Amino acid sequence: MEVLLKLFEVVFPVFFVVGIGYYLGKKNPKIDTDFITNFAANIGTPGLIFFSITSTGVTFKLFSSYFVYAFIAILGFSLIGLIFLLILKKDLVTELPPFILPNTGNMGLPICLFAYGAKGFGVASAVAAIIMLLHFTVGVFLAKKKFDANLIFKTPAFYAILFSVGFLYFELNPPTFLINLTMLLSYATIFLVLMSLGIALTRLKIFDFKNAVISSFSRVIIGPIIGYLVIRFFNLNGYAAGSLLIQCSMPSAVLTYLVGSMYSKKKVVDNIASMIVVSTIMSFFTIPIVVFFALKYFN
Repeated sequence: MEVLLKLFEVVFPVFFVVGIGYYLGKKNPKIDTDFITNFAANIGTPGLIFFSITSTGVTFKLFSSYFVYAFIAILGFSLIGLIFLLILKKDLVTELPPFILPNTGNMGLPICLFAYGAKGFGVASAVAAIIMLLHFTVGVFLAKKKFDANLIFKTPAFYAILFSVGFLYFELNPPTFLINLTMLLSYATIFLVLMSLGIALTRLKIFDFKNAVISSFSRVIIGPIIGYLVIRFFNLNGYAAGSLLIQCSMPSAVLTYLVGSMYSKKKVVDNIASMIVVSTIMSFFTIPIVVFFALKYFN
């Protein structure tokens, strides 16, 4: 009973805020989310990264270890994604991003925060950090079929990660004013981005329901299975293992649609949008199961 109560405390706030966004998007289809997008990309996300990495008690050793574990899990996502794309006879390159890049920032970070507190938030940030870097390197490369190294250097989140990891490596304590500032930015960003996810669900359409369901199965069902296999292979335990498992269970990231819409063909973008919508809806049922399992066995 205690675990079930904790589960409700973890997932309800996140899903409720997404629901607020969905309601606002339905009530006002023309609602402008450009401010949220620009704020999150240039100010909010860098602040969130800094706070989650430097102010949660995570060490450089723990952060770097789970950065690597997350990368190994992503290799597993990639293999499964390629298998599903072959079965569905889809483009193996441009349609791979939603399989390998889960929504570890918008949804994963707050869920790990509510599940395990600051310590889980810190470990989850290692997973979110590598996903963020891959969005603007591998994600763009797959969408364009051309590598653009300069793009990563134009991304504020990249510098936030370097800056934050520097504090960890040299064991420096950030000044209090910076902790307080980035804490405010973090909570504001989480709320706004979750709300924008709800709004996005009212705008993205499902073009191929059958294929979208099959593809989403690999993301929200096989994703956490791969996370669990990584945990078992490396004999991980406790809140850190639970945070990794939760992050691996997230649906496809909305950012894969934004990147795809800039560089890929319309048919590819439509398929990505379909997978984001369906995987997010499916995750409303699968995430509580994964969180329940994580709280029960990795606490």
